[in-house]
Amino acid sequence: MVPTTYIFQWCVGAMIVRRLQETKSRALRRSPHELLPLALHLLKPAGYDRRGGDGHRTRAPVVILLAADFETLCRYAILPDKSRKPMEIKSPTLETITGVILAGGRARRMGGVDKGLVPFAGRPLIEWVIDGLTPQVGNLLINANRNKDQYGSYGHPVISDTIADFQGPLAGFVSAMAAAETGWIATVPCDGPFLAPELVARLCTAVDRQQSEIAVATDGKRMQPVYALIPTTLAASLRQFLAEGERKIDLWYARHRVALADLSDRPDSFVNINSMQDSQRLERETQR
Repeated sequence: MVPTTYIFQWCVGAMIVRRLQETKSRALRRSPHELLPLALHLLKPAGYDRRGGDGHRTRAPVVILLAADFETLCRYAILPDKSRKPMEIKSPTLETITGVILAGGRARRMGGVDKGLVPFAGRPLIEWVIDGLTPQVGNLLINANRNKDQYGSYGHPVISDTIADFQGPLAGFVSAMAAAETGWIATVPCDGPFLAPELVARLCTAVDRQQSEIAVATDGKRMQPVYALIPTTLAASLRQFLAEGERKIDLWYARHRVALADLSDRPDSFVNINSMQDSQRLERETQR
């Protein structure tokens, strides 16, 4: 006789499969035989272990039944691709990392100005980020879609998105991966003037310790997705993701092994400027 525990788990798994198939994200649209293992995997962290009367180990799927956002859950449970061999990635070192400053956005919340060139405490934001990132990497690229001559005056190569119409940070990622001559890129936004001096070192440590493909910083409360360390060997994966019409950075991360680099002791290093009011407020605070 099949244990009732197993029947219950498979019924719940089937419910999750149905929800997953209804998601709007094409990256998560899979056939039922692919989705059921993921559904059962999602059950694992949802409850607690106990031994049933039949001697079989089971888990009580408590949280999963209450979760409304199945797409979010999927970001942390990756379907194994049996056809893909594990990618051998060499550990990052300073010489093998190209720093990438992402300055290619529209800056809608700042009225469309080129955010990297916005003055902060007497200097353009881009200068703060260049000074903070340069000592941590082997060389530097600036990803910009406007004012390229002005960005070029800082002495670092300037690359534009290969995808038109300001498609977000992933467009900057894929352009940088194509241009970089190193095995890794370390990405940061142009609007964060207070980079932690140990940011890249902690990203490297996270990759090594957790045997991951990608490392992403966390402030202890949430992931900071554009503060990342990514191997250029994943360029083909990212091009395919973008070709599918996807643009959400965390959904691409969900296709790979991701380590979190803990910077909970440096939460201020992720402060960014999204408006002139932000700039003025932070400038006052730095002068105290």
